[in-house]
Amino acid sequence: MLLLILLGFSRELRKLGFCNGPGLSRVISPLDPIRLGKAPIETPRRVMGDLLGNAVRFGIADDVLTAGEGIETMLSLRCVLPAMPMVAALSANHLAAIQLPPALRRLYIARDADLAGDHAATTLTGRSQGAGIETIALSPRLGDFNEDLRALGIDELWADVRVQLAPQDVVRFILTATARTK
Repeated sequence: MLLLILLGFSRELRKLGFCNGPGLSRVISPLDPIRLGKAPIETPRRVMGDLLGNAVRFGIADDVLTAGEGIETMLSLRCVLPAMPMVAALSANHLAAIQLPPALRRLYIARDADLAGDHAATTLTGRSQGAGIETIALSPRLGDFNEDLRALGIDELWADVRVQLAPQDVVRFILTATARTK
C-alpha cells in the first residue's frame, strides 16, 4: 500500500503577523481510492511542539483567510480555492485559539460538522468579531470538506463552497484563479 505522508510546519512568522511558536504535525493517509480514511497504523496523526495559537499555513494571509481544523480539510478546500490563503489549526481547540494576522479583515471558518467544530467556530467567531473582523462560516454537507470532496467530487464541493463566499471573494479567489488556469 502506498502512503501519503504530510508534514506541516508551524514556525515563527511574526514579520508576517502570523504565528509565534514552532511545531510539527504528521499525517499519514493511504493513497488508495478504495480504502478511504486514515492509514492502517497505530497513530496516523501526531502533533509535536508548541502549537496552541499556531497553524500550518497554505499561502500568506493578508486581508482574507480561511481557517479550519485539519490538514486534509484545508487541502480539500485548497482544491477549489487555490488562491485563497488558508491555515490548518490541527484540532478544534487549536482552531478556536489561532492567532489572527493584524491586517485580517475577513475570516472564513471551515467548520467541521460536529460538536467540537461548532464550539471552535463559535469561539473563533466571537474572538474575530471582537477584533472587528468579518467572519463567515463555511459549512460542509457531510462531516468535513475532505469527506465532501471524496464523496461528492470536486465539482459539487466547488458549487457548495462558492455560494458561501462573499461575492467579492468569488471574483478574487475563484474566477481569477480559474481564468489563470485557462
